[in-house]
Amino acid sequence: MIAVGAGIAALTGIGAGIGIGIATGKATDAVARQPEAEGKITKTLLLGCALAEATAIYGLLIGIMVIFFVK
Repeated sequence: MIAVGAGIAALTGIGAGIGIGIATGKATDAVARQPEAEGKITKTLLLGCALAEATAIYGLLIGIMVIFFVK
């Protein structure tokens, strides 16, 4: 039963991957439409990707903590 909880917590990586993929696609479209705004778009994209990746890392940490500390 503990493994099920850890697996569910690790599923946050899927959401982060989908979110980063969508954001990257939209940023590519934005740069294609307005090349002069590439710097601002890149800054916003990197910030958003960092936040999405942080949620995946938190999910991984929760999964590891469930495995080792819940008994």
